[in-house]
Parts: sequence; structure tokens; C-alpha cells
Amino acid sequence: MGSEPLDSSLVANPDIKAVLWDFGGVLTTSPFDSFRAYEAENGLPEGAIRQLNATNPDHNAWARFERGEVTVEEFAKLFEREASDAGHTLDATALLSTLSGELRPGMVEALRRCHARLKTGLLTNNFSAGEDNLSVQEAGRVTAGYAPVMDLFDAVVQSSIAGCRKPDPRFYRIALDLLGIEPEHAVFLDDLGVNLKPARQMGMITIKVVDPDLAIQELEEVVGFPLS
Repeated sequence: MGSEPLDSSLVANPDIKAVLWDFGGVLTTSPFDSFRAYEAENGLPEGAIRQLNATNPDHNAWARFERGEVTVEEFAKLFEREASDAGHTLDATALLSTLSGELRPGMVEALRRCHARLKTGLLTNNFSAGEDNLSVQEAGRVTAGYAPVMDLFDAVVQSSIAGCRKPDPRFYRIALDLLGIEPEHAVFLDDLGVNLKPARQMGMITIKVVDPDLAIQELEEVVGFPLS
């Protein structure tokens, strides 16, 4: 850290004690990119998969899978049935296999610098593959070289293990308790506004990640030290 150029316009924010991160769509490319690619390759209307996930969002197959309530096989049957009811045909297992995104180097560097000075937490809605609670996405991340990134978190909260998922406020509370902080001392990054809303209502500073570079700049202003 001592080799970083000093930015006289930045002053470390003593109120911020932790940075909380989503994974897909923040530290990696968005799973929605995978959805669009699958739709294009399989003749589905653009946005069809997101629409399925937005229908009955607390109790549909995707939500139940992320809470660890159903197995991969059960999810596949349920999700394919939901797709069929909406007039679509898809292979749920094949869709899951496409979801591991590419790491965003700038975001990973920002995470590394935050980890050197602050507490860091990962809040991820994920899927359990059944064996040792290893999720489909986490398995992909490890094989894709994601393991070093996971080491940069002081706390990891996975929906498939916690039994609840974003945007349930209980999910954020688990992360805060693991890190030993209150909401007003945290900043949270996610690519979905629906996941940011409860965090903001709890008292966290929130950053919506649309353009990763702009999000890093915003985070830099919040924490008060260089992130790139």
C-alpha cells in the first residue's frame, strides 16, 4: 500500500468500517450476460429468463434453489415447468453451467485494497450442489481461479447455506453480525436495485454497479483512499 500515489483530495472515512460485495455482476461479469447468450443460442425471447425469475420472486424455483430448499434435480424440473407454463422450452441444468462470469480486474483490485484497510464481506445468492454445501457458482469460481479472491473476504454469506437470500433483511444482518459492525458503518455494492433497497433502509451506504469503473470511483469517494 505504501507505493500508492497519494491523492490529496481523498480523506479516509472513519465512519466506514466494512465494504460488502455482491459477486456476480460486481466482481465478475453479470449472469444476465449468460442469460442473454443462452436465450440467443436457444431461440428464447430476450429477457425471458429474467422474467421467469421476476414472477413470484419469493417462491419460484430460482428463489427456492438459492435458499437451498430444493436439489439441483428438483430445481431443474420446477424451473423447466415454469418456463413451459410461460411458453418456453429450456434446459435448466445447461443454463446453470453457463453462469460463472469473468473476473473484473479493477473490481478485484478495489476489493484487495479495501481488505487491506477495512473489513470485507461477500453477500451472494447462490446454489447448493448438495455435496459439502458447495454451490454451483462457487465450484465454477474455484475451477476458474476464483479461490484467491475468496480469501479477500473476512465473512462470506451464501444464501444456499443461510436459508435466506437477498433482498431479505435477515441476510444482511447475518453479514453485519459476522463482521461485528452496524449498518451505518458499511457500504454495499450490488448490481440490482432490489438488493440495495433493504441495505439502504437499514442504514448502509449503497452503490449500484452498472459501470464498474464508475462504481469504483464512487466507492473510492466513500472510503476515502485510492482503489486503482
